[in-house]
Amino acid sequence: MTEQQAPVDGVDEDFAADSPEVGTLDAARETGDDAVPAEPASASEGSDADDIDESDDDDADEEDDDERSGDGDEARRPSRREEALTNEGEIAADYLEELLDIADLDGDIDTYIEGGRAHVSIITESDVLVGKNGKTLEALQELARLAVMTEIGHRSRLMLDIAGHREKRRVELQDLAADAIDEVKDSGEAVRLSPMNPFERKIVHDAIAAAGLSSESEGEEPNRRVVVMPASR
Repeated sequence: MTEQQAPVDGVDEDFAADSPEVGTLDAARETGDDAVPAEPASASEGSDADDIDESDDDDADEEDDDERSGDGDEARRPSRREEALTNEGEIAADYLEELLDIADLDGDIDTYIEGGRAHVSIITESDVLVGKNGKTLEALQELARLAVMTEIGHRSRLMLDIAGHREKRRVELQDLAADAIDEVKDSGEAVRLSPMNPFERKIVHDAIAAAGLSSESEGEEPNRRVVVMPASR
């Protein structure tokens, strides 16, 4: 098998983890006895169900409220689901704004709803809150989710971005997936990528599925990684 290395983000040594870093792509080959399961799952099956944490979404099946506003215009009122997600974003934004004040850091906070979850973005030029490989960002996201859960009484799937890190990382991972796909097609052998967090693995799984190949995740956190499988013959 071949191992591709993902790019490194950030240099905050205070938040370095003991897990292997997601490094820069190189041509190094990895051989050994790390056998890929004989019956790989497709991207929709083998990619971790928890890679983007779709659990505990208590209101996911709630019907939309399509009532029209009382003044006769055609603008649709927000559904109860949308109102709940907006509330999650506002709670998280208030919490994060207090943290920024305590840390004496500058940054504007934006909230929006996308993909059935609340999103909060801290707009700043500094990456101090991103940390090495996004570790600080991930920790702040969990704190924000806990703050929301304390208020609403159930787990939140809120996503946090800081300084555009997630969007930049998405582009890097899509490029990484494209390189792995080309290598798998050329060699006919599976390619193992470096360890990634659930958000990153989900992006890679989606890119691989879009290319018509299958993938699966192997290993335990924080060393869980994506394996890109060759097309079955």
